[in-house]
Amino acid sequence: MAKARVGFYTESGETLTRTHKTCPKCGPGTFLAEHADRRSCGHCGYSEAKTAGAPSPPMKARPTKAAT
Repeated sequence: MAKARVGFYTESGETLTRTHKTCPKCGPGTFLAEHADRRSCGHCGYSEAKTAGAPSPPMKARPTKAAT
């Protein structure tokens, strides 16, 4: 049984409309998370900038563990 995605759809009459964009890599059913300056996919890591023409934000490198 599928889980309900509260907040991802709005109801207008008898139709449902999506409120978030879907991931172009993962396909329908995987929504992009909305951040202040970007949208990102938690499944594959895809991200896009919200403002037109702006580059996507750089990925942060994970800190390496120091050898002890």
